[in-house]
Amino acid sequence: MGTDDGTATYQDGRALMRFERGLRHPPARVWRALTDPAELSAWLADADLEPAAGGRFELRWLNTGPGGETAVARGTVTVFDPPRLLELDSDIHGRLRWELTPDAGGTRLVFTSEVQMPRRFLPQTLAGWHVHLSYLREALEGARVDWPNWTTADWQAHHDRYAARLAGQERAGAGG
Repeated sequence: MGTDDGTATYQDGRALMRFERGLRHPPARVWRALTDPAELSAWLADADLEPAAGGRFELRWLNTGPGGETAVARGTVTVFDPPRLLELDSDIHGRLRWELTPDAGGTRLVFTSEVQMPRRFLPQTLAGWHVHLSYLREALEGARVDWPNWTTADWQAHHDRYAARLAGQERAGAGG
């Protein structure tokens, strides 16, 4: 398991995925990357976001799946507490939560996603969030994903690792 790997639990048709990242930027800078639509497009999606609890949001993913599939998530901002906590309740990705804590030399980010979905989608969903959180780290350094030329190579490597790990946990009776 890589140090940036996420974890997942699965119960009653609900997945809870969790990732932690140490970022070399202060919480206020990371907060902008999470909430400013111009910055979100560098690492996650084109976005419309009303910056307040109860506000509406829409995320239009710029990467596509192997068959050219795209995703759009819509929902409500359930928590907006700058620069500490952002929580979104979305139609297709469930509850998305980013918690920022000052840490020596930067920020500790804890990202969780809780969503109703078939268990078989866990590896691909973990891989997707893994890749996007890596892109966030790069965006904080000034990079932008070249979405028109995006390939699934990194995603596939993460997918295969998560699939193998989850299959091993199921065989061992750990349940995911």
